[in-house]
Amino acid sequence: MKPLLLSHFTATSCIGRGLDATLDALRAGRGGLAPCRFERASLETWIGEVEGVDAEPVRAGLSEFDCRNNRLAQLGLTQDGFAQAVAAAAQRYGARRVGVFIGTSTAGILETERAYQQRDPQTGALPASFRYAETHTPYSAAAFVRAYCGLQGPAMVVSACSSGAKVFGSARRMLTAGLIDAAVVGGVDSLCLTTLYGFNSLELLSPSSCRPFDVNRSGISIGEAAAFALLERPQETHGTLAGAPLDDGAILLAGIGESSDAYHMSSPHPDGLGARLAMEQALASSGLGAREIDYINLHGTATPSNDAAESRAVTALFDGTPCSSTKGATGHTLGAAGALEAVIAALALREQWLPAGINTTEADSALGINYLLTGRPAALRTALSNSFGFGGTNCSLLLARADAARNAGAAA
Repeated sequence: MKPLLLSHFTATSCIGRGLDATLDALRAGRGGLAPCRFERASLETWIGEVEGVDAEPVRAGLSEFDCRNNRLAQLGLTQDGFAQAVAAAAQRYGARRVGVFIGTSTAGILETERAYQQRDPQTGALPASFRYAETHTPYSAAAFVRAYCGLQGPAMVVSACSSGAKVFGSARRMLTAGLIDAAVVGGVDSLCLTTLYGFNSLELLSPSSCRPFDVNRSGISIGEAAAFALLERPQETHGTLAGAPLDDGAILLAGIGESSDAYHMSSPHPDGLGARLAMEQALASSGLGAREIDYINLHGTATPSNDAAESRAVTALFDGTPCSSTKGATGHTLGAAGALEAVIAALALREQWLPAGINTTEADSALGINYLLTGRPAALRTALSNSFGFGGTNCSLLLARADAARNAGAAA
């Protein structure tokens, strides 16, 4: 595939708002998980809550979208000058030529939970102020981002735990088809009772902060996040194509792999066959070999079966590649996880830093991977980011510095 440029990117999660705060936390090995104190949730688990989300309503003129999920999206859009970068892209290409592709799992379902708490005791009617289409539906996340940024191009939502990564593939297809010239891609998912009690009913919640790939791992910690990237075609220095300028340190989306193993509704194939296929496709589409990958951001949910399956997929393709799961710092942010972790991988490439698996203290040696317990500087040119979800929906994104992508293209 022809690489695409991540001309701007940003992330907001429980470890911080924006790239500087995120990088500071990763360098310090500081996670953001804490005992669950979320509204009306009485659960023995830890969560990754973003402080201050409810403090600022969505901006004037967009009140019909007001809910925790869209407030979190707005918080994310206002970091690192991202909204301004999108505005500049709309000015360059036209608002109709910039698409919006968002991943989420439950969107603003918390607003529905609250509405049911306020039903009329006689009729059971929901409050008149409840706006189902603009808050509860998965598409509300894309509709809000599109309206906030003043865009008029195609907009869509993918709903799954891998959706924050899969939207990169959706955007690439529209860019390749010439339907758009730029894309806002990302994920936003916020805490709600449906998610917390749903995963609790599956007996997947950890009673303490999650420990991916630890010998004593015991389940996931639910988090929330908003992460976005602006995808554009890179400018060819020797050609006449319009696009964004490119230097050696620019971060490119160099490869994408998607698969659906459909092995089980909530469990991965025990040998990670779908995960392996996604990684193989990402490598093939980039023109890079497994030995050329410098870091893998693992899906790493910290459940015994998921981590074991992913490790089998990784060891089938890679030999000693440094790996970590940043969910030990942020929690599993569900529909936002793929975007959040892609941004963390891009940040690792930009800053030349290998992030550690925070909270993991004793890596499970039986899994056979080179799991990072401490972060360190490193010469990084490429990074793979894995995102897998219920039903066997898998996606791997391969990011590369521009100099590495050029070398791969020359070899091909």
